[in-house]
Amino acid sequence: MSGTVVVGVDGSASSLEAVDVAAREAKLRGGSLRVVHAFVWPMMKVPLGPSAMGPPEGGLRSLAQRTAEEAAARAKSSQPTVEVTHAVIPGEPLSVLTIESQSADLVVVGTRGLGGFTGLLVGSVAVYLTAHAECPVLVTRGRKHPTGPVLLGVDGSEVGDAAVGWAFKEASLRGAELVALHNWNAWTGPIAAGPSIQVPTYYDVDLYRAEEERVLTTAIAGWREKYPDVNVTPRLVQEYTRQALIAASEESQLLVVGARGRGGFTGLLLGSVSQAVLHHAECPVAVVRADRGHRHGHEHRPWHRHEHGPGDGQGDGAAQG
Repeated sequence: MSGTVVVGVDGSASSLEAVDVAAREAKLRGGSLRVVHAFVWPMMKVPLGPSAMGPPEGGLRSLAQRTAEEAAARAKSSQPTVEVTHAVIPGEPLSVLTIESQSADLVVVGTRGLGGFTGLLVGSVAVYLTAHAECPVLVTRGRKHPTGPVLLGVDGSEVGDAAVGWAFKEASLRGAELVALHNWNAWTGPIAAGPSIQVPTYYDVDLYRAEEERVLTTAIAGWREKYPDVNVTPRLVQEYTRQALIAASEESQLLVVGARGRGGFTGLLLGSVSQAVLHHAECPVAVVRADRGHRHGHEHRPWHRHEHGPGDGQGDGAAQG
């Protein structure tokens, strides 16, 4: 891991808020901050320099440079001890930030940047990155200065284990309580009759609740041992996942979810619950994809998997399908 936090900026109010958050995240990790502005105009084949009648400091190239410099200065002013660099990189934001994520520990973006359509709750860059980035993505949204525990959405999926571990690490870094929330109801389970028709997989409600409680306990057990300093509150709720997480986010400083959880359709990169909290959570949302966890983390799993895994093949992990 590089210890680098990358923040995407475009001069919008949302991206400047992301700079403030990213600077704090870099300080929290003892790492550096890299401010990146994607300079899309060269792809449009338009003049980049100042016009003949304009000031020498005019033009799109100079504007892009000022955008990056001012954002970096803002970060340095708010966190003087953090090493801050900036770069203007030709390309569209989706590709530029995805490439940047390959060598970063965390990418931070605002919910909506310049050019976002009024009424949209979260921008295309944020949604795309959470589905494609090679490191966790933190989307700034909700309350300005959120306090409270770190909130983790747990669904028991194998692919979500990276998010569980990341949430424990974040809670440890922040000295915060970790609330591990897992939902259950009699009409959810791993078997569905069709894309929009689910049938109950358990008819004994008490048995189903006990199984889901075991899923939650198994998902966090080994990580509790690895992070004994983290005070963990398991929370099993009988409610739909997205509503439960959104409601709990009102009292949380950070919501951590996986990109796609148990029940997610193969080929989908971002689950419906992840998208829901990106649009409606009342605190910043971190989405952790399984890819990097599988490459860098599973050899360091805090528990050893039996032949069929802990939980008889149910898997372990964190939300969201």
